[in-house]
Amino acid sequence: MTTQVEIADFLRREFPQNKSTVESVGERMATVRHPVGQAELRPGGTVSGPVMMTVADVALYVAILGEIGIVPLTVTTSLNINFMRKPASDRDIIGVCKLLKLGRSLAVGEVTIYSEGLAEPVAHAVGTYAIPR
Repeated sequence: MTTQVEIADFLRREFPQNKSTVESVGERMATVRHPVGQAELRPGGTVSGPVMMTVADVALYVAILGEIGIVPLTVTTSLNINFMRKPASDRDIIGVCKLLKLGRSLAVGEVTIYSEGLAEPVAHAVGTYAIPR
């Protein structure tokens, strides 16, 4: 299993444009946080859809790398998201991933996305990753 620190270091080094941070990883799960500022908002004062999709994608990637190790060419093959309610414009976005399947060549997971401190999710995503052999 790869540690939270190892994954965070890898993301900082290889994806310096990524604003999400690793809160936890292990037991086929991961939690990531994305700070919300003016750049993450769309007209109407809500967090943009691409930000929430990024959180889902990063959470899936982190959960998978936590199980298989640092395999950089593990890539997204599909990502489907349902936006359920308006996220707060002044709270971080939190993505909680649970891996549903981890095979030799494919991984499937779901990510519940929250505005920090609020109980109801703002979005739900399901994604598949290809794992190189």
